[in-house]
Amino acid sequence: MKVVLALGSNLGDRFDTLQGALDSLFDAPGLEFVAVSPVYETDPFGGPEQGPYLNAVVIAHSTLEPRTLLDRAQGVENAFGRVRAERWGARTLDVDLITVGDVVSDDPELTLPHPRAHERAFVLVPWSRADPDAVLSGRRVDDLLAALDQDYVRLRADLTLQRPI
Repeated sequence: MKVVLALGSNLGDRFDTLQGALDSLFDAPGLEFVAVSPVYETDPFGGPEQGPYLNAVVIAHSTLEPRTLLDRAQGVENAFGRVRAERWGARTLDVDLITVGDVVSDDPELTLPHPRAHERAFVLVPWSRADPDAVLSGRRVDDLLAALDQDYVRLRADLTLQRPI
């Protein structure tokens, strides 16, 4: 099934962290790389005062159950020093499951599709570039973007994530 993952980092060497996370996600079987978006720099969204993020979106095919995929994503976050001390706080790495096939889940530990993706330009802009035909909850991602402020999402043409090794 098709999977969409959002990556973000605003602590440490942000770009190396994103590349390392991309590589780590595909280290084990069950996930096949399809595409990765360009890298964007974004101002923090809500929460405490903090530095800008680098963001990207990864498209993959998965044979994993959603819960197993979440465990893998959180394992990668932990490997890169993710600390969950403050809601919307600064972080070395954030790996969010945006969609996992057509799975809909209201489980508080794994809500799918991601409950706030439709209002986050820092997810939708890169997703739209990685998959121009993307659809979220029956709506085209480009249509969702039309209703959002995108000024804080800036392309970093000097940074390019490489296909996982």
